[in-house]
Amino acid sequence: MSYKGKLKSRLHEVAEGYDLYAASYEKDHAYLDTFEHDVIFKMLGNLKGKKVLDVGCGAGRMIKFLKNAGAAVTAVDISEEMLKIVRKKFPDVEALKADVRDLPFGRNGERAGGKRLLIDDGKTDGWQFDIIVAAFVIVHLDTLGKAFEEIYRVLKDGGIFIVTNVNQRKPPKLKTKDGETIVIKSAYHRPKDVITALEENLFKIEKEEFIYADGVWVNQVIKARK
Repeated sequence: MSYKGKLKSRLHEVAEGYDLYAASYEKDHAYLDTFEHDVIFKMLGNLKGKKVLDVGCGAGRMIKFLKNAGAAVTAVDISEEMLKIVRKKFPDVEALKADVRDLPFGRNGERAGGKRLLIDDGKTDGWQFDIIVAAFVIVHLDTLGKAFEEIYRVLKDGGIFIVTNVNQRKPPKLKTKDGETIVIKSAYHRPKDVITALEENLFKIEKEEFIYADGVWVNQVIKARK
């Protein structure tokens, strides 16, 4: 898909765009952190021994913290080039290419979407996660229902879902390592619509915080529970 006019040659679908941008992505980690002010990590609480799924893990910005806090981390991303970086940096982390709207985790040995089951201890809930984190993910989704339905499905009863919603009405121009300027397809979601979509998929909202810059909200961070 592409914009008409000036942006036609630069707009990319999410997987393709991040494959192109992966080599340059890590330099943006400090900048991305400013959108969160450690709110996510405070919401997570005690992670020791928890099974955590990092959805849209990118180049692994959050994985180091999660591992250092004692979590057993599984990571998924739609970009294979991003996952190559994650696998190199964190060889002990299971990292799988997947769309948040079709997560490859089935019940008790099932194969979801023809993909292998990563977590299965022989119990009905062996594949489920204690915590799922999705940072800078829904900005790339036109609609939220299917993604939240999938996350609810693979979360344990009582499990926590933390999601961020960036106030981005227009996708930014990004420079690849080769100097090409690209734009990655994105979508804007009103904060109240994110809350509504979560509640429609049976999540209970426990906490909502906004990060502000110059008096304008730049990120909505929500902690929800199954």
